[in-house]
Amino acid sequence: MKVLIVYYSTYGHIHTMAEAVAEGVNAVAGAEAILRRVPETLPADVLEKMGAVDAQKAQSHVPVCTVEELAEADAVIFGTPTRFGNMCGQMRQFLDATGGLWASGALVGKVGSVFASTATQHGGQESTILSFHTTLLHHGFVVVGLPYAFQGQMRIDEITGGSPYGATTIAGGSGERMPSENELEGARFQGKHVAAIAAKLAA
Repeated sequence: MKVLIVYYSTYGHIHTMAEAVAEGVNAVAGAEAILRRVPETLPADVLEKMGAVDAQKAQSHVPVCTVEELAEADAVIFGTPTRFGNMCGQMRQFLDATGGLWASGALVGKVGSVFASTATQHGGQESTILSFHTTLLHHGFVVVGLPYAFQGQMRIDEITGGSPYGATTIAGGSGERMPSENELEGARFQGKHVAAIAAKLAA
């Protein structure tokens, strides 16, 4: 059973979360996590000005996703940084190229899930995922979130991401904060949860 983890990561936060999601997927018997990046749309000189070159190189070993791979997966878990409370432009452009899959119903009945990152606690932690769900529902995905069975999202002893809609991380205003262990545990839980549901549906 293939679980595709499709993400975009500017500074490495979502890449780190994606690796944790993959750990959760691989903890389910018979499930295989496949990491893929969406195509970059920014020129190299712009990425350099943004200070994102090193982070991009660090994830260059992850293959770029093709639209066709979505149809081959049993479940797809998407990861995106927020842009004004929505998914990033790179992810939007990738999804806007899936019209053929929509027309043929190729994704209907597959499990879909989303995780995200924001700069601040209230910078789109929930709206980014909820607005992403609209696209999944148009494709006929069975949308899965991060249930409160993951108790880490109930914590108030530390600043942390995480919501019933999906795992999240807070990157800080300058991207200086990497995912905490609690946030990574939420990502692992989500990966395992999605894979378990996909296995049930496949059976």
